[in-house]
Amino acid sequence: MLRFLFIALLLLHGLIHVMGFAKAFDFGNITQLQKDISKPLGVLWLAAALLFIATAVMFYTKTSWWQPGLAAVVLSQILIMTAWQDAKFGTVANVIIAVVLVLAFGAWRFERGYQQDVQANIDRVKSLNLALLTEADIRHLPAPVQRYMRYAGVLNKPKVYEMRVVFDGEMREKGKDWFTFKSEQYNFFDVPTRLFFMKANMFGVTVPGYHAYKNGVATMQIKAFGLFPIVDLKEDILNKAETVTIFNDMCLMAPATLISPAIHWDTIDDRSVKATFTVNNISISAVLYFNAQDQLVDFVSDDRYALPDKKQYRFSTPVGAYQNFHGYNVMSYGETVWHYPDGPFTYGKFTLKDLVYNERADYGF
Repeated sequence: MLRFLFIALLLLHGLIHVMGFAKAFDFGNITQLQKDISKPLGVLWLAAALLFIATAVMFYTKTSWWQPGLAAVVLSQILIMTAWQDAKFGTVANVIIAVVLVLAFGAWRFERGYQQDVQANIDRVKSLNLALLTEADIRHLPAPVQRYMRYAGVLNKPKVYEMRVVFDGEMREKGKDWFTFKSEQYNFFDVPTRLFFMKANMFGVTVPGYHAYKNGVATMQIKAFGLFPIVDLKEDILNKAETVTIFNDMCLMAPATLISPAIHWDTIDDRSVKATFTVNNISISAVLYFNAQDQLVDFVSDDRYALPDKKQYRFSTPVGAYQNFHGYNVMSYGETVWHYPDGPFTYGKFTLKDLVYNERADYGF
């Protein structure tokens, strides 16, 4: 509702500026403006109107609208000052729009940090030689993992050094309601990196969050409007927790990366294996469970901390609903579960919307 009220304000404010143009060129009987307006100023009144209308369209389509909005507000206020007695109340609209602009700029700048990190990693992996993944590459792996990789369809296709993942989902903390979110993330596997940017819908407001994991070092920032910190974490338990998370990503969404020498494997039985993953002197372990169709159906680790109370509990991610994404068979739905002393608690539900490997690279064979 507030979104459409703001669009209406932009359009109405823009249309009011057309009166300045009409007054300058004697179009109609514009009695609301008593002071004469020169034709050059009239053209500027029209320019301001078009800028506000363009801003409304870009705001509606969720493109980067704050730049034309800023130009519109500045030009509008200058013009209002030239006809202050007649147009001074337009300042109220400009102030409202300017406040929203500041908030939009904060969100844009916050997300821009994520985009810059993504681009820096893309520039690095472009120099890598992209070879095909063959049977010889998986020969050393436990039989259940080999079968899973064949089912996923990773053989005789390029090795995966980068992936982009898009999720819709819901999350909650214990004792609190669910909130919805949309997320985009990039993972890079030559130097273990996970860049996860989430836009959560809380109380009708979009709250952005950025989780960055770079070679064993993790940070987590959540900022209202990209300006006001809600969460700002960087500590050892987060490093270990996010090491579990990036390995979880590898297992669930990038099975081609399971040939990594950073993983040590132990076979438990024909449908389960234990894996130990080491990055930057941080080692975590997990047990992977497979079904009769050779699909990975659960990932269980005792090495992840629940950040709200900074205690270590069993963590699992049951997954299913396998689908084909661009030629690869991967789970499309998963949940994140804490196994508290009083019972399991599902705190996240994730629906995979898109998954692309090596998307932004221009590798040669």
